[in-house]
Amino acid sequence: MVRWTGVFPAVTTKLNQDGTINFEATQSSIERLVASGVSGVIVLPMLGENASLSQDEKEKVIRAAKEVVRGRVPLLSGLAEITTETAAATARKFQGYGAEGLMVFPSIGYKTDPRETADWYRRIAHASDLPIMIYNNPIAYGVDVTPAILKELADLPTIVAVKEETGDVRRVTDMYVELGSRYQIFCGVDDQIVESMSLGAVGWVSGMTNAWPQACVEIFELCRDGRYAEAREIYHIMTPSFHLDTHVKLVQYIKFAEHMVYGAPEWCRAPRLPLVGEERARVTAILQKAIEDLAARQSRNKRAGR
Repeated sequence: MVRWTGVFPAVTTKLNQDGTINFEATQSSIERLVASGVSGVIVLPMLGENASLSQDEKEKVIRAAKEVVRGRVPLLSGLAEITTETAAATARKFQGYGAEGLMVFPSIGYKTDPRETADWYRRIAHASDLPIMIYNNPIAYGVDVTPAILKELADLPTIVAVKEETGDVRRVTDMYVELGSRYQIFCGVDDQIVESMSLGAVGWVSGMTNAWPQACVEIFELCRDGRYAEAREIYHIMTPSFHLDTHVKLVQYIKFAEHMVYGAPEWCRAPRLPLVGEERARVTAILQKAIEDLAARQSRNKRAGR
């Protein structure tokens, strides 16, 4: 069975102001992430504006990512479709484009009940040889892949991981109690990573890693090594920014964070619009404080010889 662990950023798809894809900026951002020590890359997640892209654009994004990753870390793609038939066909296509794994959303057009949810993931698992991470975000999509459903799917060897995004950190323990170590549990929200790892999560699908990969990798590695006091020092700096990952405008917020930190384009595809007015000022203040506090921490560590 494939074993995934570490920080897997949910990569934003960089766009030009006219809404077209900026492939150069997208590839540059992926190179920056890999060079900063992430353990995997996920293109076409919600943050990648998956639902706003055409199939042709999705193919080009995956192929562009494959070109820059060059086998250094696993390359996963989000898979977000409406019908089971289309989802299965897309899984096969993405494998052909070079994806090495799938992060599979529930149906984005219909709130499946538990029986339908299990059937959805079972059929997609049979559609290709790619390992699958289940994207469990009932807050956004209204479908909860519960431990009971995961138990029904436990006989499928290609379903290997769960992105846990219920917002209730107790779910990590519930999954271990019900399922043992059958699935690799990934924290799916930035502002629960320290809590989730203390309970046994082995990975992190992160949004703000797009902006601050080195700081996020450091948090993960400190938690992995049991150095929670040191992890909390960075976590306290980052948490106000991490809270932006749980907002309905997380795409705009995280792209804006990338823009502020290293100059990446902030543009999204309509109906998402650029931040303006009081909202832009509020988000700017949150992000600017993190930038300044991280720089101050780095300066202190340098003076201390660390």
